[in-house]
Amino acid sequence: MGLDALRLVALSLIAIVMSTGFAHLFALPNKIGLSRDAYLTVQQIYRGWAFLGVVFFAALAVTAWLAVLVRQRAAFYPTLVAALSIAASLVVFFVFTYPVNQQTQNWTLLPEQWEPLRRQWEYSHAAGAALDFVALISLAMSLLVDRR
Repeated sequence: MGLDALRLVALSLIAIVMSTGFAHLFALPNKIGLSRDAYLTVQQIYRGWAFLGVVFFAALAVTAWLAVLVRQRAAFYPTLVAALSIAASLVVFFVFTYPVNQQTQNWTLLPEQWEPLRRQWEYSHAAGAALDFVALISLAMSLLVDRR
C-alpha cells in the first residue's frame, strides 16, 4: 500500500473514531441531568457499539505504522502525536469508561450510587473525544508539512 493510500486509511479511521467520541460529547449536556430511569433508557442506544473498538485499534495500528514510515520526514512528529493521542484515548477508555461499563453491565442496571459512575462515563468520553480530535488535526497537519 502506498504512503498516500495509508494516510487516507489512517485519516478515515481517525474520523470514524472521532465521530463516536463527538456523538458522546454532543449528547453529554442533554444526558448529564437525566433521571435514573431516563438515563438508563437513553443509554440503550449504545448497544452494539462495542465492535467499534476494532476501529480504535486499527486507527492506532495504521497511524503508528505511518509514523514509522515517515520517521525521516517532516511529517513524523505530527504523525507521532496523532498515534499517541489515539493511544491516550484508549487509555482513558480502559481506565475510566470500561470499568463503569462493567459495574453497570453496560448500563442494564444501576447501583444505588450511580451518579458518580455517570459523570465518570460521560466525562471520560468527552476527554476521549478531545484526544481523538487532536489525533485528527495532528494527522492532517502531518500531510500539510510533508507536502511543503
